[in-house]
Amino acid sequence: MTRFTVNSKPIEYKMDPETPLLWALRDASNLTGTKYGCGTGECGACTVIVDGAARPACQMSIASLEGTFVTTIEGLSEDRSHPVQQALIAANVPQCGYCIPGIVMAAAALLAGNRSPSEDDIRSAVPNICRCGIYPRLVEAINEAGRIARGESSGISGRSDGPPAPGFDSGG
Repeated sequence: MTRFTVNSKPIEYKMDPETPLLWALRDASNLTGTKYGCGTGECGACTVIVDGAARPACQMSIASLEGTFVTTIEGLSEDRSHPVQQALIAANVPQCGYCIPGIVMAAAALLAGNRSPSEDDIRSAVPNICRCGIYPRLVEAINEAGRIARGESSGISGRSDGPPAPGFDSGG
């Protein structure tokens, strides 16, 4: 049996210890917000936070997580009130939504340690693949999330007083 904490709740998985965390979360815990993408850890769709760091759930066995703290998109906030969720929704970043949970988790891990990231910091910490092409809006939305986290923005309008990010199409 493998024991660790998922979304602030102690979990004991009675599964093969080599089971990838992704499948334990989805199949045994019914936490389906963590998505299966490539299965190789490259796309970022399955990103979760393990002890404060963004990690691909498809690449970690449950045995390797003994005693750790795992946060999934479901555990980030119950009502989408996390600054990253607020900012991405306000800026209309989500398209199909498949990659968004992993992106949110990578950005949340970044902002937990750096609430004023540079564009390079963001691009490095959030390398997730999005087939819908949200990248032009993503950097500004994560900067807005940092402003929300720092208390410099309410998050309600979703945009700061600054100009739109390059490539941002504000039209319908």
